[in-house]
Amino acid sequence: MSSSGYSRVLLKVSGEALTGEQSYGIEPEFLNAVARQIVDLTRLGVQVAIVIGGGNIFRGMAVAAKGGDRIIGDHMGMLGTVINSLALGDAIRRAGGRPHVFSSVPMPSIADTFTQRAAIAALESGATVICAGGTGNPFFTTDTAAALKAIELRCDVLLKGTKVDGVYSDDPVKNADATRFETISHEEVITRDLRVMDTAAFALARDNRLPIIVYALSAPEGLVGVLEGRTPSTRVG
Repeated sequence: MSSSGYSRVLLKVSGEALTGEQSYGIEPEFLNAVARQIVDLTRLGVQVAIVIGGGNIFRGMAVAAKGGDRIIGDHMGMLGTVINSLALGDAIRRAGGRPHVFSSVPMPSIADTFTQRAAIAALESGATVICAGGTGNPFFTTDTAAALKAIELRCDVLLKGTKVDGVYSDDPVKNADATRFETISHEEVITRDLRVMDTAAFALARDNRLPIIVYALSAPEGLVGVLEGRTPSTRVG
């Protein structure tokens, strides 16, 4: 176990966060900065699994909102997560890490198909595991996939990296008077409808006693600072 007290974590990276200062796609400098944070954490002996969203490329719910087929839209969104996972894996490799990309949507020429056994074996061998394709099913967000994978992989905590530094009483972008919680229960997040992650993800975490730490991906001290308590964040659980 590392000095942070955590031996295995799952990092959920929102796709939108990868845009950096752009409005779409992946900002290379920001992607590389995230990769360095991850590699720094693995060098402290923490095993890291990652689930990444695809909202910077495509959102299935946006298709449904305009009359399109939700299932097809979600499948397109899953492919967006694969693109992001491959990009992050390559950035981790260039930063000196050893990424292993799995996909819940079988595509063997691109990534290994996810199984719990194979992913845990990869973590135990020192690889950084990246789980692409969400849950592999429509109607489930990558937030839910992150909670599910964290439980399957027996992680100590789920880290939710976003553009804001925690869970707030209201949207801090729209409401300057919104206040950040240091700690809050799963139940209160659900009851107050605080939409940092979707309700299904919080409920799954609550039922399996999985703590969640919400922080800003752009935090100067990175993941190490989050786990060692030096970086502003909110602990849910």
